[in-house]
Amino acid sequence: MDTTPDLLSLRIVRAISEHGTISEAARALGYSQPALSQHLTRTQTRIGLALVIRSGRGVRLTEAGRALASHAVTVLNAVDAASAELSELAGLSSGTVRIAAFPTASSTLIPRLIRQLRQQHPHLTVNYVEAEPPQALQLLRDGAADVAITFSYPEDRADPHLSRDGGHTTVPLFTEPVVLVLPDTHPLSSADSVGLADLADDAWIAGCTLCRGHLLALCNIEGFAPEIGLETDNALAVLSFVSRGLGVALLPQLALSSLTLPEGVSIHAPQPASERTIQYVIQPGATRIPSVATTIATLTALGGAAWGLRDYPESERTAR
Repeated sequence: MDTTPDLLSLRIVRAISEHGTISEAARALGYSQPALSQHLTRTQTRIGLALVIRSGRGVRLTEAGRALASHAVTVLNAVDAASAELSELAGLSSGTVRIAAFPTASSTLIPRLIRQLRQQHPHLTVNYVEAEPPQALQLLRDGAADVAITFSYPEDRADPHLSRDGGHTTVPLFTEPVVLVLPDTHPLSSADSVGLADLADDAWIAGCTLCRGHLLALCNIEGFAPEIGLETDNALAVLSFVSRGLGVALLPQLALSSLTLPEGVSIHAPQPASERTIQYVIQPGATRIPSVATTIATLTALGGAAWGLRDYPESERTAR
């Protein structure tokens, strides 16, 4: 004997309690009277108890029916509330998305992304944490972030995206130029482009671990090892060091987009040319989550031109 009631039986006994007849209960629930009667009969057979008995021209609930009806209000209210919440999530009336991104995105891409999300989806909660790509990917693997916005350099053997530990989906968004920053007193400060090999004897300022690795790789191609005396991932500090003649540096375009160049600094195209890819990373299948799908669509729609980035062609924006 199975005495577990199904949701329709709960709705039926509640409707009978409220309306007094099976025909009125069927009308209220949107069923035909025969269909509702048949379901009620099957339920009574399955649980081994009568739920209704005839009473004049109508029916009344038995003790078992009254017991079921007494719980129906609480159960059905909870089910309806859950259904409404799921509907809101599906329509993105509510929900939460957790974003992690690297520092130079914090002052450029991220403020505009969050503003757009909050304006277009006011009931969507957006949480943000700043993290370099290795840490952002770890947050994603740990389930502490839903969308990681990261960067990577070409041919980087230490690229953290190459590790598929736990699995993730990477989709390129923008190509970001890397520029060379010199003191304006430098002998090459008047040139539009500067060969890195011509800076082999200069002091260098390095950035984060990935940026430092990229600098070392480029200089190695040019046949020298840079003398790195200062290291910081703070772009404003890099510019301040350079303006005071303390070294030369490579900086990504985004680092310049939100800053006012201090006096004493000149910007150049490095030779060989350098760039990096900005991408978003998610767990496989995460686009089925409405808040994640909406965040990705909004991020993609931002475009990168405002910050000197080149949008990846749609045909090349494939998951890796």
